[in-house]
Amino acid sequence: MSRAFVFPGQGAQTVGMGRALAEAYPAARAVFDEVDEALGEKLSVLIWEGSAEDLTLTANAQPALMATSMASMRALEAEGIGVETAAFVAGHSLGEYSALCAAGALSVADTARLLRLRGQAMQSAVPVGEGAMAALLGLDLDGARAVAEEAGQGEVCQAANDNDPAQVVISGQKSAVERAVEVAKAHGAKRAVLLPVSAPFHCRLMEPAARTMADALAQVEIAAPKVPVVANVTASAESDPDRIRTLLVEQVTGAVRWRESVGYMVAEGVDDFWEVGAGKALSGMIRRIEKGASVRQVGTPEDVAAVKG
Repeated sequence: MSRAFVFPGQGAQTVGMGRALAEAYPAARAVFDEVDEALGEKLSVLIWEGSAEDLTLTANAQPALMATSMASMRALEAEGIGVETAAFVAGHSLGEYSALCAAGALSVADTARLLRLRGQAMQSAVPVGEGAMAALLGLDLDGARAVAEEAGQGEVCQAANDNDPAQVVISGQKSAVERAVEVAKAHGAKRAVLLPVSAPFHCRLMEPAARTMADALAQVEIAAPKVPVVANVTASAESDPDRIRTLLVEQVTGAVRWRESVGYMVAEGVDDFWEVGAGKALSGMIRRIEKGASVRQVGTPEDVAAVKG
């Protein structure tokens, strides 16, 4: 079987995630310590003992999810399953940073600082209450784009996440996204639901955040990844550090092409996907994209024991 490691994005966070791994594996514990030191605060305490409300704040959720993914990766490595055992790595939105970190392109400390800044920049790009996101269920990308175009009426309304064949997330100004929810059923959507997010990610409204990330990424060393990273904005494998830097900036305003990314990996021979970190949202998407794929989660010591065989 050909394997890919995939890393979750925002929404997968839960209080307590990664704690059992940190208790079972010193290398996993060291990731949380490194993130705490890089940020100059005890994010690990918030992750394990804080409120769900505080953990869900974008500036906390992004580095927290990366820390949990990297703790899971370090536990796998401790059992002899390194990133080199995969043909590709990929991540959903912020998960792309986790993928790059797992592949050795970014250090844990730099990744934590970048994601803290990314969360802050994305939150401050649009005043709270002025942007929104909605999931359109039962529509493909073309259908979602038609909804967004009809609802836009001169305002920003874009397809932001092409998650799987029947789930596309749109993003933009709140009034436009609310109109999209109303018109979606006329376009064939089974359901259209506003998402509990604090900003309209992956659309043109995020341009101030993209500029912030361009400045920050220019100061950070990016190495060639040990295995190719399938980028959100190209849905194809990338290994050149300068190209990766450019794509991470474009990713802030660009759509997450997850359906195509999984399709690319399948076409390249991948038939075994491991979701590394918190939750199982990507596993569900992958099963809907490629029904024959083998999918598993790796986020607890029990999960690691199961794959260790």
